[in-house]
Amino acid sequence: MRLQPTIEQMQDYSIICSSCDTEQDVQQYCINCGVCMGKYFCGICKFFDDDISKQQYHCDECGICRTGGKDNFFHCKICGCCYSKVIKDGHHCVERAMHHNCPICFEYLFDTLREITVLPCGHTIHFECVKEMEQHHRYSCPVCSKSICDMSSVWKNLDQVISTTPMPITYKNKMVWILCNDCGVNSNVQFHIVAHKCLSCNSYNTRQIQGVPSSSCSSRVEETVR
Repeated sequence: MRLQPTIEQMQDYSIICSSCDTEQDVQQYCINCGVCMGKYFCGICKFFDDDISKQQYHCDECGICRTGGKDNFFHCKICGCCYSKVIKDGHHCVERAMHHNCPICFEYLFDTLREITVLPCGHTIHFECVKEMEQHHRYSCPVCSKSICDMSSVWKNLDQVISTTPMPITYKNKMVWILCNDCGVNSNVQFHIVAHKCLSCNSYNTRQIQGVPSSSCSSRVEETVR
């Protein structure tokens, strides 16, 4: 876990100018010789940086400096973090979504320096971790199991696979209860060894909750995508 300095600790900081050796309170310009300590300076975080191409800005609600340009981001009070304005009207809010570890690499997300992506379900994860998941044919959120992308083409392929895979007579009239990971609806469907389709949203991202034998769609989805 990364610890942020307290306000009391930051108030005790002082700096020494490398040009004239004058010790002074933390500030952007030397009080003696006037040299600039850093092109970007945050008096709250006591942070200096000469590379202003990163478009640094301080978010009062996050309590830290961020990059990317203040005009390009908004602070979501529910999620507790700054997000791109591109998703302002479309993201699903999850309380304090960024205040936890990445579900893949377990790095704390709130102050990470790596790119973050917000999944359709609202949970957050490193962008490169999502790409690694896709390389291993994993297309559901590691936290809530909802689909992380448009799976309609995969569901159509599963429709074809199921239609060409007749069940043995023993299981032909077997019914099972399933829970859809995408819409959360329970359905009573005919058992099939390949996968079970949600009657509400037509997703195959389901799991069996009652009935025999036990079956899950996850491995079949991976095989279909491959």
